[in-house]
Amino acid sequence: MKPIIRKPSKEEKEEAESWPIWEKEISEFPWKYDTKETFLVMEGDVTVTNEEGKEFHFKEGDYVILPKGMKCNWKINKDVRKHYKMG
Repeated sequence: MKPIIRKPSKEEKEEAESWPIWEKEISEFPWKYDTKETFLVMEGDVTVTNEEGKEFHFKEGDYVILPKGMKCNWKINKDVRKHYKMG
């Protein structure tokens, strides 16, 4: 499985600004998505590695969709702050 990483439309950006905020310092941890997560990165730099060993990079300004069922390892290279929506 792989994420979708792109720049948001004006409407997507406006909608995302109403979502909760999640923050995390530089760190590394495994994660499994029981539901789809969509988020807008406000600050930070992250590399996610999926089960197949493929790396995906996202940073400030990116709109990211991680699919339900994805297992990955998060590596936060620069403290991250994002608006997020589960499901």
